[in-house]
Amino acid sequence: MTESTMLQDSTFNILRMALDGLSLRQQMIGRNIANIDTPGYHAQNVDFETAIKRALTRQKTVDLQRTQPAHLAAPAGVYSFTVLQRPGGSTRADQNNVDIDVELMDMTETALRFQALSQVASKKLLLLKNLSSGR
Repeated sequence: MTESTMLQDSTFNILRMALDGLSLRQQMIGRNIANIDTPGYHAQNVDFETAIKRALTRQKTVDLQRTQPAHLAAPAGVYSFTVLQRPGGSTRADQNNVDIDVELMDMTETALRFQALSQVASKKLLLLKNLSSGR
């Protein structure tokens, strides 16, 4: 398997997409925590699972969302994730709805998922290495 073939492997593409989504989610959680005392701030979350489901269904690249006709088309292999306001939660008097317990729980879950997917990618690479060296 050549390097270019390996990089086109659908498993690696999905793993990369999931790791990128989890990384972006972790950044969003950090932003939520940083804005815990900002009046009017609404907690946000990253929906990357929908993009992964679309990619699994189509087994093609996921296009960037073009909000205006003047936007350039995305290069092949680029995908987009949606940033949404976190539903639910209670809004304080200052209209901020960040809940530190929810954020810390999501941060832990996201880190565990990232670690698990990283291990899957590492094991697949090790398998390919062993296959290519004839072991």
